[in-house]
Amino acid sequence: ETSFGNIKKLQNLVACIGAFSEVFLAEEKKTQRLVAIKCIPKKALQGKENSIENEIAVLHRIKHENIVSLEDIFESQSHLYLVMQLVSGGELFDRIVEKGFYTERDASKLIRQILDAVKYLHDMGIVHRDLKPENLLYYSMEEDSNIMISDFGLSKIEDSASVMSTACGTPGYVAPEVLAQKPYSKAVDCWSIGVISYILLCGYPPFYDEHDAKLFEQILKAEYEFDSPYWDDISDSAKDFISHLMEKDPTLRNTCEQALQHPWISGDTALDRNIHESVSAQIKKNFAKSKWKVRIPSFFSHLAFPTQQFYLIWLTWFAKNKLL
Repeated sequence: ETSFGNIKKLQNLVACIGAFSEVFLAEEKKTQRLVAIKCIPKKALQGKENSIENEIAVLHRIKHENIVSLEDIFESQSHLYLVMQLVSGGELFDRIVEKGFYTERDASKLIRQILDAVKYLHDMGIVHRDLKPENLLYYSMEEDSNIMISDFGLSKIEDSASVMSTACGTPGYVAPEVLAQKPYSKAVDCWSIGVISYILLCGYPPFYDEHDAKLFEQILKAEYEFDSPYWDDISDSAKDFISHLMEKDPTLRNTCEQALQHPWISGDTALDRNIHESVSAQIKKNFAKSKWKVRIPSFFSHLAFPTQQFYLIWLTWFAKNKLL
């Protein structure tokens, strides 16, 4: 048991040891409230300082009920300690699979929370750039728990003097303009939300191929279908909502604000039919974690510009604690 400041370390979260950080369960001495502490050896930050500094800079600026918060920072001669809000409800896909009843309306409520949080980020000039189901976690195990956005290691603070052009994100969720190596904007997050919405309603990704070059070609052309029979029982309103987010032209793509006003989100067009059996079966088939981990390195081999620095940073954040 270790103490520093108002925080008392309780135990290691053994499953939460990342590439260069460990995460500890801890409690505030005054309130006994549980928190998570990411402990990062400073020597491990050499060459990766920008990544952790970027996450800290972003987290310092945000406070939203659907975003994991940074609560404090401690520093010793050898380590950096990030005190984070403890999120213990598990990953999005796991919870859906565990449910016995799941509907379009459930998916709509989830996406509404994500849109609200990302709109908040965009209003502050922050682009997440790596929205994906693995970064969407439940605050608690309660049935009505909030969904939380985590992992700001790739986030970018927009300003008028800078244009984003760095290739980043996760295969299958990146917007066409990112793969096309064009300057891009916060619209990339809206594309990713469209992809997530698609998966939440059928259990499989809109773009898939064993060969990454063909996968990227599909994304660049925005080639996706609402396949039968998986989409036969899904409302036209849901399909329309997705189509406005997965618009190839970022200038025509719905913003978060526009998406929040869509009838599938703000109205009553989301159906209440149980789609759990088909969606959960497809999630289990298509999103085995080992399958996605194997595919990741090949994403970078097809990019036509140097990505080694980004690749190292990306691997660091992928390996990090999934409770944060």
